[in-house]
Amino acid sequence: MLRVRGILAGALLALGLVGGFDVAAAQTPDPRNWRQVDLENTLYIDTVHGRIVVELYPEVAPRHVERIKALTRAGFYDGILFHRVIDDFMAQTGDPLGTGEGASSLPDLRPEFMFRRGPDMPFVQAAEQSRARLGFYKALPIESQPDAQMAVTADGRVSANALHCQGVVSMARAEAENSANSQFFIMRQPNTALDKRYTIFGRVVWGMDAVMRIAVGNPPPNPDRMLAVRIAADVPESERAPIFVLRTDGPQFRDLIEETRRDRRADFSVCDVQIPTRVPRDGQRERSWWSIIPFIP
Repeated sequence: MLRVRGILAGALLALGLVGGFDVAAAQTPDPRNWRQVDLENTLYIDTVHGRIVVELYPEVAPRHVERIKALTRAGFYDGILFHRVIDDFMAQTGDPLGTGEGASSLPDLRPEFMFRRGPDMPFVQAAEQSRARLGFYKALPIESQPDAQMAVTADGRVSANALHCQGVVSMARAEAENSANSQFFIMRQPNTALDKRYTIFGRVVWGMDAVMRIAVGNPPPNPDRMLAVRIAADVPESERAPIFVLRTDGPQFRDLIEETRRDRRADFSVCDVQIPTRVPRDGQRERSWWSIIPFIP
């Protein structure tokens, strides 16, 4: 998961977590507080620094998730460079030319900066800003109109948009809003200036340490690359492990929000909330999976 800041150590200890996974339990986590990511909407990006695991959100950006999955299954992303990596900003990839000017042969995409959120997409508020509410849908930080407005909208839904916090994965584009194609970037630090301007379609739920070790530069002198990119559902079971994310609609998550708020005080931001991830230890799976992919030193 995302790197755990020192100020959150108490919160993670309170949840029984160290290093991103439960150090005591070896069984399936409590479903009231933990959910397993959907293999069909989980992206594996293997690098020399370890595997980056991205949860995809087709309910937020359906056309962009469809594009990422189609290109992944076609092998398009295998071997492509991280051609633009800015230290306190983001890591960009997905260009077959490696120059920032390339794209796939598929048509460009229309933007999906905003989405309609209904009762089927539970929202947990962490902060308030003007008339908007800031919080989470699953592991995705979002800004949303309040639930109460669903009662007065024609479709029973409200407007929402995802936020560019650390670990969020967003589609790159040229100046035109409908020019997204194959390039995407992973946020290394929050940047609110990108909100409602670029389409967010996923978030890193494991392997943020690998993202932070990607070679920096524009372009990097010795760029890293995506060795292989696959949908988790397509990967042999021996090469994957079940990843559980703390439920943002579960009782423990509100404790995490309050602990983070107390630590950050006036500096609190929704991006400060680091959502823990857990991989239950399983003898054979651990040997075949953890030994191949160096997730955590």
